[in-house]
Amino acid sequence: DFNEAIDRLIAGLEKRRVISERERKIVAYHEAGHAIVATALPNLDPVHKISIVQRGLAALGYTMQLPTEDRYLQTRGDLLSQMAVLMGGRTAEEIALGEISTGAQNDLMRATDIARAMVMELGMSDEIGPVNYNGHKQRAMFLDGPGGAERGLHSEQTAQHIDKEVHRLLTEAYDRARNILNEQREVLERVTLHLLNKEVLEQDEFLA
Repeated sequence: DFNEAIDRLIAGLEKRRVISERERKIVAYHEAGHAIVATALPNLDPVHKISIVQRGLAALGYTMQLPTEDRYLQTRGDLLSQMAVLMGGRTAEEIALGEISTGAQNDLMRATDIARAMVMELGMSDEIGPVNYNGHKQRAMFLDGPGGAERGLHSEQTAQHIDKEVHRLLTEAYDRARNILNEQREVLERVTLHLLNKEVLEQDEFLA
């Protein structure tokens, strides 16, 4: 009952939509990709559950990571790893199916928010340096809120440098996810097959 309550709060009510086998396979590879990258990288919240059960208004599947301790700060490495995890779903589709879908839209938006915050707010870009370009705007501690995409008090040349750095960080995260999944190609297939057969993988079974 507690686990079901957590699922409802995080992912929404369970929806039994009619979905084709082709789309089920895309979703399974996508979620398996997230989970494998999240497990391969250090200092990330462990994968608690992987599911291809549709929930909420639009979620066709989800990978749930739950923290094991309270954390109040995130390092540059933590944020880079989070971006790679977000890229894991789209990358898995590309590696396994030779095609990408619209399922990664939210992942790309969240990864872009992280990259832009690193460059514009947190001084985590070697190219841009330790400068905050968002003035006095406040950001939620774990970057959950929308980012400062609007133009700040900086030049057009600086804006171009910022865009270039954001693109570089996203590309590196994508490449990092791709390298992990290429190395774990057999695991990707096994996790996907289990998801297609069972729809839900709990932490112990996934790790095994």
